[in-house]
Amino acid sequence: MGAKDLFDLTGKVAIVTGSTKGIGRAMVQGLAESGAKVVISSRKQDLCDEVAAEVAASTGQETLGLACHVGDWEGIPSFVEAVIARFGKIDVLVNNAGINPAPTTVSDMSIEYWRKMFNVNLEGPLRM
Repeated sequence: MGAKDLFDLTGKVAIVTGSTKGIGRAMVQGLAESGAKVVISSRKQDLCDEVAAEVAASTGQETLGLACHVGDWEGIPSFVEAVIARFGKIDVLVNNAGINPAPTTVSDMSIEYWRKMFNVNLEGPLRM
């Protein structure tokens, strides 16, 4: 039994947030190669569409590029509804989107930056 057999995701629907570059981009590629239909999500729709087209072309899997800012609490439900409207279900969620702390000490960090970091890294994944 090979890795493909162990990780067969045929018929599954997977969302990866923050998936237009880096680790997230690699994850959607791997999920699609394992048979999953994948949702490529990031803040910029044009990048989502670009990666969705690349993944579909290289794997033959159905993809959906759909912008979503995970720090926007009110926008997440419509994102989830759009995925379900397209695919009928969600089987896998990879909460990959996140931002790094500012290059400063906590005592010097602005409350605005702290709230942004908290919204993207904690509240967004919770809501998703």
